[in-house]
Parts: sequence; C-alpha cells; structure tokens
Amino acid sequence: MPGHVALTFDDGPDPASTAALLAALHRGGARATLFAIGRNARAYPRLLRRARNAGMWIGNHSWSHPDLTRLTPARARAEMRRTQAVLRRVGGVEPRLFRPPYGATGAAVRDAAARLGLTEVLWDVDSRDWAGASADDIVAAAAELTDGQIILLHERCPATLAAVPRILAGLRARGLRPGRIDPGTGRVTGE
Repeated sequence: MPGHVALTFDDGPDPASTAALLAALHRGGARATLFAIGRNARAYPRLLRRARNAGMWIGNHSWSHPDLTRLTPARARAEMRRTQAVLRRVGGVEPRLFRPPYGATGAAVRDAAARLGLTEVLWDVDSRDWAGASADDIVAAAAELTDGQIILLHERCPATLAAVPRILAGLRARGLRPGRIDPGTGRVTGE
C-alpha cells in the first residue's frame, strides 16, 4: 500500500498560474490542497470553481495575506470569516482547512480558526519557492517528503509550476501518492 503526502499550494487563484497548475496536476493524476486568498477568489471565481471541479481541496488562506499575529483577534477572525464567506458564495465550497500566511500563528490565531470550524495546517517541508528556489531546488525539497508529510508550495512561482511533473514522478518512484489532509486531524490520509 502506498504512502501519502500532501501537496499544498498557497496564494491562488491567479490567472497567470492556476490553469497551468491544474493542467500539470491532471496530467500527473494528482490532487492537491489549494489554500486560496479570499480577495483572489473574489476576483477570479471561475478559477476557484475550476479548481474545485478538478477535484482539488480548497482551504482558507485569509482575505489579504497579512501576518495574523500582528492583528487584533477580531481582525484576524474577520480575515478568515470573510474568506470563508467568499469561498462558499463564489466557489461553492466550505473550507475546513486554514493556513495562516507566512505560517505565523499562535493561540489567538488557532482559536479564531477553531471558532470558524477550521483546522490549522502548516507544513513539514518548505520548498522555498517563495524565496526564489529553482525548479531543481523545489524538486530536491519534495524528495525529502516521507509518508504523512506536507509540503509548502506556491502556485504563483513559475519554478514551482515547472517542478510539478518532476515532483509527481519522484513521488511515484518512491511509492508515495498525493493525498488529502483530514480536516478533523490535520493529518495526511489517502483520498
């Protein structure tokens, strides 16, 4: 029985990258969790629905991508709540997963997420695509994944899009498959 890892992509939907990401995942027979920014989902609802219809799992990544630990608890909740509303309204999804921007979290952020029925999801492996990592570096980071782990990727990074087919091939070669993150536990499971 194969092991499972979670491929997670932050910061979409984006007209310059979402379609290409979905195509690469489809060609590789893979699903992923896409952590959507609320204002992007509002601006590009068709892309959000396309991702949902392609079988991707959609998570909440705040409305405007602030460091939530620097906001009042009420403002942090509003960032999450507003995103939940738009994802439900324009995307037809009710996310149960939440990733805080920059991975910046604490008790107040976790409490705000929990009050909205959201499970916070961080990562085990950082691809460092956000820092300008090359496609080779991103593939190498993904090669560190072991059963049950989560990798942080960003769909807006061209190097990430170029790396996706190689990441999927590398996972297959190691007996690993992309899986979903269980909203109840925050752990990676099969589909």
